Amino acid sequence: MIKIEAIVREEKLEDVKSALNAIEVNGITVFQVMGCGAQKGWTETVRGSQVDVSLLPKVKFEIVVSSEDWEKKVIEAIQQSAFTGKIGDGKIFSYDLRSAMRIRTRETGYDALN
Repeated sequence: MIKIEAIVREEKLEDVKSALNAIEVNGITVFQVMGCGAQKGWTETVRGSQVDVSLLPKVKFEIVVSSEDWEKKVIEAIQQSAFTGKIGDGKIFSYDLRSAMRIRTRETGYDALN
């Protein structure tokens, strides 16, 4: 099993969800997160004072897949749907997952994913 985490622009939420739905990915978890990378944020004036806003709003997806073939499909779908070509498009991480269990039935491994 492989866990994929993708951090993308907020405005790409629906595009990424649609892309994952199109390849029949059934289970995703989505978080609203804050972060910074090469963008480094921006400066705003609040009540007459300059304020550096260094953490930008992003969306984080977590998806668990059963094989390397699915990993490649999911990463490609996210990359294509989240791409703008500008700094701040995001990052995709994947790593091996040791175990999974469906709480209700106690199914483990691949069976817990379906």
